[in-house]
Amino acid sequence: MPELPEVHGLCMYLDAQLHGATLTEVRINSFSALKTADPPYTALEGRTVQGVQRIGKFVCVDLDGLFFVFHLAKAGWVRYTEHPSSAGLRMGKSNISARLLFHRASDDAHIGMDLTEAGTKKSLAIYVVRDPQEVPGIATLGPEPLSPDFDEAAFAAILKSSPQQIKGLLRSQSVIAGIGNAYSDEILHAARISPFAIAKSLDQETVARLYQSLQEVLVGAVNAAAGKPSSELKDTKRSNFRVHARTGLPCPVCGETVREVSFADTSLQYCPHCQTNGKILADRRTSRFLK
Repeated sequence: MPELPEVHGLCMYLDAQLHGATLTEVRINSFSALKTADPPYTALEGRTVQGVQRIGKFVCVDLDGLFFVFHLAKAGWVRYTEHPSSAGLRMGKSNISARLLFHRASDDAHIGMDLTEAGTKKSLAIYVVRDPQEVPGIATLGPEPLSPDFDEAAFAAILKSSPQQIKGLLRSQSVIAGIGNAYSDEILHAARISPFAIAKSLDQETVARLYQSLQEVLVGAVNAAAGKPSSELKDTKRSNFRVHARTGLPCPVCGETVREVSFADTSLQYCPHCQTNGKILADRRTSRFLK
């Protein structure tokens, strides 16, 4: 799933390509992805892109005061092209959920953007709204972790009041915006904290270390994504992981084998030496829980 750094990089790239371009046509190929009806998506046509910004994991395209907002969910992505196809889309017969066509007057270019989604489980969501806060997922977002207001004291206050396991808390969009499964693994590894540690049980020193790791991991990933075209962002993300999606490989810090805990529809990765004092956490697919 694209998370804060990739979505931020994607917005920067799209803003550079689309700013000032006129949206000439919107084609919706998956009407289950379109979550709004008023205003109609056709009301976007003829409007000019004023900017593209990230809010949490959402991409918001400002078209003269109407907003085309989308969330890429687990398997969605954006395919930008300088040579868009004029062929029609076969409803439900493609991995393309929507196609947007633009005219960029500065160089008289016709450009395009496809929203794609792999797999059979379709979760990509599209909204056409007058205000991004009308999108339910945006209205309930927690604070932005890279905002100047999100200091260590604000972070500590969130942890102090939560009985959640720290892995789940970092992933909760209503608590902190933008962090998902991958970067929560990376942050906890950098901070040398078990994913099952209880948030409110962390002492002051550990909270400070976790906050510092959160900032360093996210800023590093945002910087790595900056300036990359959309076609390269996924590979950039994967290339910088230390534990996430590296089950069975050596930890780059200590050399211990990276382990995994699997759940019904997701998994987490961690280093036993760096994070759990050598303890192997039980795989939740089985009934064997380590105490």
